[in-house]
Amino acid sequence: MMNILIGENIHQPGYDALMKRKDVQVDRTRSLDDFYEVPKELLRGKEILFGSCPPKNFSDMDAVKFIQIGSAGYSQLYGLDLVKKGVRCCNGLGNFDVPIAEWNIAMMINARRDLRQMIRNQEKGVWDRSARFQSEIRGSVVGLWGYGGIGRETARLAKAMGLKVHVLSRSGVKSRSASKYCVPGTGDPEGKLPDRVFGPDQTGEFLKGLDFLVLSMPQTKTTEGIVGERELRALPKHAHVLNPARGPLIQEAALLKALKEGWIAGAALDTHYRYPMPPDHPLWSFPNVIMTPHISGSGESPYYLERIWDIFLQNLDRYATGKPLLNELTADQLNGN
Repeated sequence: MMNILIGENIHQPGYDALMKRKDVQVDRTRSLDDFYEVPKELLRGKEILFGSCPPKNFSDMDAVKFIQIGSAGYSQLYGLDLVKKGVRCCNGLGNFDVPIAEWNIAMMINARRDLRQMIRNQEKGVWDRSARFQSEIRGSVVGLWGYGGIGRETARLAKAMGLKVHVLSRSGVKSRSASKYCVPGTGDPEGKLPDRVFGPDQTGEFLKGLDFLVLSMPQTKTTEGIVGERELRALPKHAHVLNPARGPLIQEAALLKALKEGWIAGAALDTHYRYPMPPDHPLWSFPNVIMTPHISGSGESPYYLERIWDIFLQNLDRYATGKPLLNELTADQLNGN
């Protein structure tokens, strides 16, 4: 009998399927989308936890062996000694590929056509048909720094729209692993879409040829601050930076300097340095910056619950039968490396 604690919002078809199983005992708590204390009696004896954040009193989980989180990022699991405790963990990778890839395309079009200024013109009743409002992204080069699910789906959409796709990846571009969750019909299963692939020792060459740089990597000890002054200066002055991944991947001071001094044409930022970003932060005031409040792939998407419950139920079957889990995090990942 698998003893499960559900700390995720309910997707009724998925929950009904779970409750039909004869090999589970299920308890529920309110959504674990933030750190808070859960009553000890709900935590004790639970073998499986399904929720995006561990409870604040995670140490009271005396029997946990498997955690399924809803987010693609997993920094909320750092510091729990999960590897030492032998706890297996899986994330929500693949759930957010479609909405974040669509955000990437939308931001590229918005940046290229300067939609922010067109909206300001509309609000002031200004009729301005300048050439900068009539550009297109077809023929541009988009650089994907990281080629996981989000990078692959962005590449698919970009290629369909006539862009060239360059990829910087420390492990190269291969066929997608069967152990990664993917929405059917999305992404780049065989790894054949990029026009060029660069390794870590070719970062400068990768950056200098881009119109758009999209960060699509997780935040770890090795990637935090990976984009600094040198990288931003290496981009062409007409390039835009898109960050739907994690704010601290880009050094804050370097980004502000790049925007103030015109090293790059602008940025679109969905992930930030503080939550919420204070209203007096200078990034709000740049006319060439689009700021969105971490919603490119949020849990409020109409498909989020359907997909995360699909991942969880598939993993529950795999866990019960000893098969490899979808999106299982490695020891290095759980240790933040």
